[in-house]
Amino acid sequence: MLLIADILENKERILQGLHKRGLDSPEEVIEKVLNLDTQRKETKTNLDRTLAESNGISKQIGQLMRQGEHEKAEAIKKKTAELRTSGKELQHQLSDIESTLKTLLYQIPNVPHQRVPEGSRAEDNAVLEECERLPVLSDSKKPHWDLIKDYDIIDFDLGNKVTGAGFPVYKGKGARLQRALINFFLDEAIKAGYAEIQPPIVINEASGYGTGQLPDKEGQMYHVQNEDFYLIPTAEVPITNLYREVILSEADLPVKHVGYTPCFRREAGSWGAHVRGLNRLHQFDKVEIVQIALPSRSYEVLEEMLQHVVGLLKKLDLPYRILNLCGGDLGFTAALTYDLEVYSAAQEQWLEVSSVSNFETYQANRLKLRYKSEGKKTTLLHTLNGSALALPRIMAAILENNQKEGGIKIPEVLWEYAGFKEI
Repeated sequence: MLLIADILENKERILQGLHKRGLDSPEEVIEKVLNLDTQRKETKTNLDRTLAESNGISKQIGQLMRQGEHEKAEAIKKKTAELRTSGKELQHQLSDIESTLKTLLYQIPNVPHQRVPEGSRAEDNAVLEECERLPVLSDSKKPHWDLIKDYDIIDFDLGNKVTGAGFPVYKGKGARLQRALINFFLDEAIKAGYAEIQPPIVINEASGYGTGQLPDKEGQMYHVQNEDFYLIPTAEVPITNLYREVILSEADLPVKHVGYTPCFRREAGSWGAHVRGLNRLHQFDKVEIVQIALPSRSYEVLEEMLQHVVGLLKKLDLPYRILNLCGGDLGFTAALTYDLEVYSAAQEQWLEVSSVSNFETYQANRLKLRYKSEGKKTTLLHTLNGSALALPRIMAAILENNQKEGGIKIPEVLWEYAGFKEI
């Protein structure tokens, strides 16, 4: 959520950033925010003045009563009643204004960092790095949705029987490979200084608002109506919300957490090869890294997180590329996002496997997540997260890129974790 103080001080920069996102008429929205803020301040001033006057008269009545001047005290009691009524009306007005203002601020996305490129489509994303040599397979190559049937390791029909489309069943060596990847990703993050968290996979509404899934992505999450809970779209949500309404000290920073969870998303996409098989699911496994950092260091931390993910892809021997997302493709809450994609040699396309993002103060403002340095006032922190990694497309790329006559090779780094070298 944007800070009103920042809007007042940097209005033109914020408008330019919102235009970069492709928002229609952000000037009208920002002007409405500023007008509501002015009304809020004026109403708060009137309320404070009314309450002060009421308190002053109440003290005066008490003094008159103690002095035995009951007639004078009774004469000004009517004024006190009028002020109390006026105070209640002003308090109601202030609550309405603050609620309207907060709702409006929730609807405004984060302002892109200056390094975010212009553009409105995925094609406008800037390629920062790309592997020069891509794997080339034989003419008999198969996509993973055929390979998993050949080797009976993932079953979409059984998942459809038990639940529905987009909920696969992992079997035998497919299940063991999935578990191997999860443990490998967790161990690598722990070596890098991340403390492991096993969070709930169901969140309340406050948590959804805290990290910005609500109200922006309400239609993409599974909703448990009776309890008003949501199934998580990523471990970022519960892990970051552990620090909602928390004040940290500089000595606590940076906070580094890693967590594995199942993830749930309602939008499984349209028809076509780009969403077939493991390419897009309703339920999938993911290991997420989260950091909370000082504002002065957050972009240094972002680069560190990016290189951590790159290191995982190198150890899996997967060809990758790094994208800097353009304004129109940037997530609602992010200030800057790097996407990492791996190349699928059988599908002959790039598959997104990770997003590493800096949200600056956008989530922290919603969460009231702050730090206090010695002798100074509290200041909002910066939050960051990244997929390290999302498993379905990693699994797809491993199966496709390592297929050979009669089997599929497993990356050497996973041999000990999986307990086998090939399928």
